[in-house]
Amino acid sequence: MALSAHDEKLFELRLERSRRDLFDMLEGLYGRHPDFAAFRKQVEVRMCAAWTRRPKDLKWLDMKRDLEPDWFQRPDMVGYVFYIDRFAGDLKGVLSKLDYLEEIGATYVHFMPCLKPRPGDSDGGYSVMDYRAINPAYGTMKDFEAVAKAFRERGISLCIDMVLNHTAREHAWARAAIEGDPDKQAYYLMFEDRTLPDAYEKTLLEIFPDNAPGNYTYEKKPGKWVWTTFNTHQWDLNWANPQIFLEIIDIMFFLANKGVDVLRFDAVAFMWKRMGTRCQSEPEVHMILQALRAACRIVCPAVVHLEEAIVSPKEMLPYLGRGAHDGKEGNLAYHNSLMVQFWSALAAR
Repeated sequence: MALSAHDEKLFELRLERSRRDLFDMLEGLYGRHPDFAAFRKQVEVRMCAAWTRRPKDLKWLDMKRDLEPDWFQRPDMVGYVFYIDRFAGDLKGVLSKLDYLEEIGATYVHFMPCLKPRPGDSDGGYSVMDYRAINPAYGTMKDFEAVAKAFRERGISLCIDMVLNHTAREHAWARAAIEGDPDKQAYYLMFEDRTLPDAYEKTLLEIFPDNAPGNYTYEKKPGKWVWTTFNTHQWDLNWANPQIFLEIIDIMFFLANKGVDVLRFDAVAFMWKRMGTRCQSEPEVHMILQALRAACRIVCPAVVHLEEAIVSPKEMLPYLGRGAHDGKEGNLAYHNSLMVQFWSALAAR
């Protein structure tokens, strides 16, 4: 499908507006990669393709929110968070609850993890095996689109989780890696022996020491150690590989074009690995997040980013953009300590 002259010009204007915010970050991250020029071209090609596919009503929403960039900070915004099955059974059930959501004044609804998880233990849905499919227990992507459209018609914005640090072991990329595909093995952090893992472990923290001690899991079939920060079935992505950036923006645009208004990026602090550190909140993490936001501002500026970084307040503020990233990173970020204090205050009344 070809772009109209109007859409082509609008895309060019938005690309020019955010060009440096995007490509300066990508050059800092991947500029030494031998195929950087081809990678950079692919980023533009994929952005243009996603913009071409973007539904007309969402393009109008892009224009509206470009004129109201603080739409998500308005005092009348009221958020409501739930697991779909606990609230309404499934996505069709959510449609039957629209009047209720409107009655309580909800203008922002966050579906707890709703993308297709691995079978069995999925860390509450955060071990995703398919980012382009909905949890079958909730319905289909067509059902999801129907809910998103119904929400828009009632002035309700939709937020979903998108895990950036890892995929499920059952994801197609990981399955290919297990079968020996070298390109897909490069999507993850895999090691022939314990030499490098043991060196990294000296400064790494254990996230779930009781259930998943250590940060690596041995996979028998490829005969390699895989970096698994959270659980043995959650394989950390290799963000130093520019192909991961391309894959993630494709998913991001796909979800945006299905009607998602807010992308809650999960486990962002852990995305970049550096020997001798905790491998949390490294400078490259902020470069990646700025690049992702800039890409969204080009293709789908109606969409905002909510960063989930469970870190100290001092460490959390940069996720909103500080210094060179000022105003260019997350639109929103969790203040975990404040949330805990709110709940503690309520519990201790």
